[in-house]
Amino acid sequence: MAWVGLMAVAEKARFGYNTIVIFCHMLIFDASTLILIAKIDLLDPFLGILSMRAAIPLKVHRECCGVKKTLDALMIQKVVDDSRIEVALVKDRKAIARIREDFSLGAGESEVIALALQSDARLVGIDDKNGINACRLLRLPFTTAADILLICRERNLLGRSEAAEKLELLAKYGRYKNSIIEDVRTRLEEYP
Repeated sequence: MAWVGLMAVAEKARFGYNTIVIFCHMLIFDASTLILIAKIDLLDPFLGILSMRAAIPLKVHRECCGVKKTLDALMIQKVVDDSRIEVALVKDRKAIARIREDFSLGAGESEVIALALQSDARLVGIDDKNGINACRLLRLPFTTAADILLICRERNLLGRSEAAEKLELLAKYGRYKNSIIEDVRTRLEEYP
């Protein structure tokens, strides 16, 4: 079992979501989170400070890079080509089907959660509401693109105004509730 150090845990029951950041041996991304951090240009900076391996299942790779050749797809493909994110296979196909049915998830989200369980990963990057609920029920720690923005600001990878600009982009591209965006905005202001 890999060493796991808890950096921060903040329960946000009022808003209906958790923010958990854990340093461990593997972070498994869902397409939603990966695309969002690529769109707001945080993919490279975040991977630069990540103290663990990053992986995506094959289905997520196809969702991100398989069809469209958008800028975010090209950015994601580059980090895969550079081996900064590995593409992993999920061995238990029955588990994927069970997870998909039990939690009403898409194919990518189902593979992410199955891979997290299969690999004993300690952190899932996911922004899908049903996927987050599945992580909660399965006791899989998770993070979101909004959390990644906060981490980058906390680590001084972004200045105050740049973080605010990226939050506006996240609000534009993501499907966040206004209360979550306002909470992140408030938390961004706490950093000098």
